[in-house]
Amino acid sequence: MADPKCRAFVLTGPSGAGKSTIVAKLMARHDDLRFSVSATTRPPRTGEVEGKDYFFLSQETFEEWLKKDLFLEHATVHGNYYGTPREAVEKQLKEGYYVLLDIDVQGARSVHEKMPEAHLIFIMPPSYEELERRLRGRATDSEEVIVRRLSKAKSEMAENVWFDHVIVNDDADRAAQELEALIYGGKK
Repeated sequence: MADPKCRAFVLTGPSGAGKSTIVAKLMARHDDLRFSVSATTRPPRTGEVEGKDYFFLSQETFEEWLKKDLFLEHATVHGNYYGTPREAVEKQLKEGYYVLLDIDVQGARSVHEKMPEAHLIFIMPPSYEELERRLRGRATDSEEVIVRRLSKAKSEMAENVWFDHVIVNDDADRAAQELEALIYGGKK
């Protein structure tokens, strides 16, 4: 069960649900909010910046970090490793920041096991059709990747029942306000 005093917020949802858009809106408005940068073995997309969007690691380096238990959670998604560096999250929480973790359903389960006080929030697209439109509209993935992401989205969307909160992202501004209310709960 999430602890109202915990400042860690785990955001999950299918690729294309709008998590990054919502996070960007909140980050622009709050100085006490930090985004947990994940590590991945997937190649960078156009415009992604090392250390800002992800830490891009080789498979060998990622596996070395795994052996050293340097991740709060890790998972294999769409054939690539993803993980949340433990030390960075713990440091930000100790410094008094609110920390957003944008991870997949598998990773959220792992964080829940290691940090049950964290708030688990599922970002849901308004419909499967809208999710497909968004994935195709961003034009960053091959047809094969889009089909794989859509297939995975069906099972991920069925997982939303065990999250503390579900936010339907039918309007990014409204969804950001809803997330903001969950994080700050009238504290601002």
